Amino acid sequence: MPDLSHPTRRGLVLAGASAAALTALPVRAQDKLSLAAISAHLNGITTAEAPFTQLNADGSRSTGRLFIRRPGRMRFEYDPPEQALVVAGGGMVAIFDGRSNEQAEQYPIRRTPLHLILADRVDLTRARMVVGHDLDGTATTVTAQDPERPEEGTIRLMFEDAPVRLTGWVITDSAGYETTTVLGEMTTGMTLSPFLFDITYEQNRRGG
Repeated sequence: MPDLSHPTRRGLVLAGASAAALTALPVRAQDKLSLAAISAHLNGITTAEAPFTQLNADGSRSTGRLFIRRPGRMRFEYDPPEQALVVAGGGMVAIFDGRSNEQAEQYPIRRTPLHLILADRVDLTRARMVVGHDLDGTATTVTAQDPERPEEGTIRLMFEDAPVRLTGWVITDSAGYETTTVLGEMTTGMTLSPFLFDITYEQNRRGG
C-alpha cells in the first residue's frame, strides 16, 4: 500500500548531493525475526479479528472476515456471493455450505496445519517443527509442520517487523494443493462470543 514533490532546481541539486552521500553509507540488511519472537507474538494473541483475502488452489479468490480465539478456535466468514462458513472449535473443523442442506463436513483440527498457530502454547523452536525460516524482502517467513504428522501438510506464515504482525499464511495440504490467506489490518484483545466457534450451535441455528 505504497504512497508518494515537485522540487525546485535548487532542491534537485540538494537531493542529488544527499543521494550521493547516502550511497556511500553501508546498507544494513534487515534481520529476520527469531522463532522465539514469532512464538511470543502468536502466544500473545488471545482474540483477534481481521479481513482476509483467500487465493484458492483452483485459482478462485474469496474475501471475508476472520475471527480467532486462542487456543483452538477460529472462524472464517465469507462475503457474498460465497455462502461457505468455516468454524474451528472443540478440536474439530466444520465446513458449512450455505447452498446445501446437508450436515457440515467435519474433521479433526489436527489434520490441518492451522492447529500449529491455534495451540495452547506455540513453540516453533520444537525439533522438526520448522522446515523453513527466511527473510522474503521485508517479511519473515516460517514454514512449519506437525513433527508427529508431517504428511498432513505445512503452513508458511508471513510476518512483518516493527511491530511484529502476522500478515497471512500459505497452507499446503497433503495432496500438495496451496491455499493462500492474506490478512488485512488485525485488531486484537476484543471480547468474542464463544458461540462464534461452537459447531453444534451453528448446526442447530441452521436447523441441521
